Amino acid sequence: MKSRPSTGGLVYSTDAGRMCPSCRKPIAQCVCSKAAGPTPPADGIVRISRETKGRGGKAVTVIRGLAMDAASLEKLARQIKAACGSGGTVKDGVVEVQGDHCDKVMALLAAQGHKVKRAGG
Repeated sequence: MKSRPSTGGLVYSTDAGRMCPSCRKPIAQCVCSKAAGPTPPADGIVRISRETKGRGGKAVTVIRGLAMDAASLEKLARQIKAACGSGGTVKDGVVEVQGDHCDKVMALLAAQGHKVKRAGG
């Protein structure tokens, strides 16, 4: 008798009903669709800063004030990360790019027509 190999994947239905593949919660309690909530208020100025606090001394370029919906913000973040040759993420309407790329990001966003400003030191 042959045994089937385990797929090691998530089981998408349980006693709680259908499960969301992204957040792994029951569909009724899914937070994925709620995560793309309203964007933080913006004044039209994109602020770019460099942060190291709480990151083990590693620098991160933080971009705040982009008044966009979640999908277009993700698309812009991918463009920025590709231009910098670095990784990063989008959290709560804030784009974080690994490394100190403030000048490069400022030039890229200014070329796209955004009003940019360096924040912090």
